[in-house]
Amino acid sequence: MKRRNTGGRFYAPLAGVLLALSIGGYGLSGGGPAATPSASATVGGTPGIASHVTAEPAAWQKWGLTPLPVAPEPPADKPIKLSATGPVPVFAHVPTSQKVVFITVDDGLEKDPKFIEMNTIPLVRRKQEVCGDQKILTQQFGTAPLLFRPPYGAYNNNTKIAVGECGPRAIVWWRESMQVRNMQYQEPGKKLRPGDIILAHFHGPAELKGATMTEMSANLLKRIREQGFAAARLEDYIQPPAGH
Repeated sequence: MKRRNTGGRFYAPLAGVLLALSIGGYGLSGGGPAATPSASATVGGTPGIASHVTAEPAAWQKWGLTPLPVAPEPPADKPIKLSATGPVPVFAHVPTSQKVVFITVDDGLEKDPKFIEMNTIPLVRRKQEVCGDQKILTQQFGTAPLLFRPPYGAYNNNTKIAVGECGPRAIVWWRESMQVRNMQYQEPGKKLRPGDIILAHFHGPAELKGATMTEMSANLLKRIREQGFAAARLEDYIQPPAGH
């Protein structure tokens, strides 16, 4: 069983599945740094949704932030190409030379260690779990998700089979995870690299040692800005399968 360790604990997405919410440029409003998700959190997005989100300087200044660099235009030739058939790939970064990173947000108030049991249940039941969530998310968002993050980041070959047969066409991991004030790095060097996927969570003060998600989000943007990176939308660097 493979799993992603983040500081001695593992993270379980809400309902046991991540609809990889990729944030293309953080937006800011009176409520603080706000993640600006894609239209449906799926690859492909919705026509009319801007790839980049900007904010007035005063909004950044209110939270003690310096605006991130403007994200470059995504390449026309997408570095990740998804197939409609075959084994689903697993990726934790996007192959690109552009100095961009991708913020994904998952998790919710429901955190059940039993989610990890997905890797011990028979394939038939595992498909019921994944396909059931896929159906619910498709109904709620109007588009079938193409990206999947397994509970706690853990998966094995049966998980990949279930995911592929239920609709998603890739499993998304991460190279960094945002804690409260700093990022935890999975790779040597302890620094961001072009195309890295960052994991963050919808958490409240109880999980953030008294801090709010607004404060955590601001700290995340500061860490990204300190290293000179822009935030881009993951969807803009992925080519969906034909017909999607």
